Amino acid sequence: MINIEALHRSFDGNAVLKGVSLDIKKGEVIALIGGSGSGKSVLLKHVAGLMKADTGRIIVDGIDISRVTGRKLRDFRDRLGVLFQGGALFDSMTVFENVAFPLKEKTKLSDDLICERVFKELENVGLTGSEHKYPSQISGGMVKRAAIARALVMDPEIMLFDEPTTGLDPVIGLSILQLIHSCHMRLSFTGIIVTHEIPRVFGFVNRVAMLNEGGIRVEGTPEEFIDSSDPIVRTFLGEGYKYSSDEKFGRSN
Repeated sequence: MINIEALHRSFDGNAVLKGVSLDIKKGEVIALIGGSGSGKSVLLKHVAGLMKADTGRIIVDGIDISRVTGRKLRDFRDRLGVLFQGGALFDSMTVFENVAFPLKEKTKLSDDLICERVFKELENVGLTGSEHKYPSQISGGMVKRAAIARALVMDPEIMLFDEPTTGLDPVIGLSILQLIHSCHMRLSFTGIIVTHEIPRVFGFVNRVAMLNEGGIRVEGTPEEFIDSSDPIVRTFLGEGYKYSSDEKFGRSN
């Protein structure tokens, strides 16, 4: 579904991505991990078509998005759902209005159908009864849930999650990972989760890819990643880390 080929990107002479290559299969969710400043969010923005690479290609479902512009780029973005770090809700809109926004902007659905889809999506993310509240009136976890509902209301084929648990306490953060997993089981989207939630995210993804020094250092299933003898991986996880059955909870095959 997503083929990243030898992607390079520099900023002011500082190379951040140095030939990143990664393939993501249709319907799978991959965790993209790495140290701060390793380029995870930069890579995600390239996949979303928000940045252009210096060299290299990103091919999504046969379309080279590094070359498309205008209407074709807009059509591609309509197939995407993106959850930004802070949720990026409109402060002046209610939860309902935020979730309805893409439907009103990009479709010709009637108000009744929009209402039906918004309320259904709010129910799916556990926000029934919060539709008339503003972002300032709900918790950080609820903001993330509303942002997920807004991203999913257009039934995207691809979901990109940029640090979905940032700013949340461990319990709420885990509930957001569980929500992402349940949404994936329901909708079967192809997904990338940029996260520092190591090792908890391993229970909710099919594969893990580690960015290090501008490239993919290690890539594989969570079990393969944890069993890796690579010294950078061992340092990242901690030498004494062992895979536990609890972390296998809920991961789709």
